[in-house]
Amino acid sequence: MALLEIKNVSRRFGDFTAVDDVSFTVESGEFFTLLGPSGCGKTTLLRMIAGFDLPDSGAIVLDGVDLRDTPAEQRPIHTVFQSYALFPHMTVAQNIAFPLRMAGKADDEVRTRVREAVAQVKLDKLEQRYPHELSGGQKQRVALARGLVNRPRLLLLDEPLGALDAKLREQMQIELIRLQRGVGVTFVFVTHSQAEALALSHRIAVMNHGVIEQMDEPDKLYGFPKNRFVADFIGNVNMHEATVAATGGTLTLELGTLGRIAAPSREGVKAGTGGVFVIRPEQVSIRAAAEASPDPNQFEGVVNDFLYIGDVTTYIVDLPDGKRFEALLPNSAPGRAKFFEVGDHVRLSWKAEAGAFLDA
Repeated sequence: MALLEIKNVSRRFGDFTAVDDVSFTVESGEFFTLLGPSGCGKTTLLRMIAGFDLPDSGAIVLDGVDLRDTPAEQRPIHTVFQSYALFPHMTVAQNIAFPLRMAGKADDEVRTRVREAVAQVKLDKLEQRYPHELSGGQKQRVALARGLVNRPRLLLLDEPLGALDAKLREQMQIELIRLQRGVGVTFVFVTHSQAEALALSHRIAVMNHGVIEQMDEPDKLYGFPKNRFVADFIGNVNMHEATVAATGGTLTLELGTLGRIAAPSREGVKAGTGGVFVIRPEQVSIRAAAEASPDPNQFEGVVNDFLYIGDVTTYIVDLPDGKRFEALLPNSAPGRAKFFEVGDHVRLSWKAEAGAFLDA
C-alpha cells in the first residue's frame, strides 16, 4: 500500500477550480515533486495534504487513514516553507527543538534528537546562533532540521530553495538529496523550477490549470512528453507545426514549406493528422552550411543570435520558412568558446529517431 493516496481531490474558490479531480499515490521513501507554473494548483494541493485547507471533494489518505478529520497539528506531517518561518528570538537549537517541546517530549530526548538533527544538516557549532546571524543556506538547513526532528512520516517542502542564489541553490539541492536518502523520510516537494524538479525527484507530476498533465520519472518526462504543454514546460524545446504525411516504421511529417522529415513512429496516429513536431536543442546538430551531414533531417539557416553559458553555447537559427530553431553545441574544444557568428549560414540536422510528434 502507498504511504500517501490522493483520491479524486478537488478544491474550488468561488467559480475558480484550483484543483480539479486529482489522483495520485506517493510511495514510502519517495522524493515526489509537484511541478507547474504559478496558479496551477500545486501549493493548494500541498496545503490540503498538510491540513491547512480541506478539499471540497475526494480524500487524502496517509498510511490507510483518511485525514479529513485530523487537524494539521495532529498529522504526522511537517511543512518547510520558502520563508523558513524560523522564530527570530530563538537560537538554532531552540528552533529545532520547538516541535519536540510542543509534543511534550522529555528534556533528555529533546537534547538527543536536536543533537542528531543538527549533525544531519551539518550545523555543528552553530546551535547557539540566532537566525539573523545565519546565511540563507544555514537558515534553510535549520528549517529542514526542524522539519525532520520529530521524524514525520511525510515532509512537505513548498518552494524551499526559492529565496537562494543560484550557486547556493545548487548546493542545497545536493544536500536535499543526501538528506532524503539518509533519513528515509518521504518528501513531497513543490516547485516551479523544471531544473530543480529534474535534479531532485524520483517522480514528477506536472500540473496545469488544476490537473496533472503527466506524471513520470524525470528522464521519461523530459524525453517522452505526452503533450505540447509538458514538452514546452520541461526544459527548452523546438516546436514546429506538422502534418502526418505517411505512417509506418517511422512517421513522415510535413513541416509546411520546409518540406518533409522522418520522425519516430507513434501508435494510433493516422495520415493527415495535424499536430506539432518537438525536438530538444541538444538533439539538433549544427555545422557550417557547406559541410555535409549524415542525418536524414536537415535544413539550412542563418544564425540570428547565440547564448554562451560556459560549457555550452545555444545557437538561435532562422530557417527559410521564418521559424527559429535552437541548437546546442558543447564548448569542449580547448580555447574555443564560439564556433559561429551572427549572420553565418549553417546546417541544422537530426536523426530520424530524435524528437516526437504530438497532438496540436
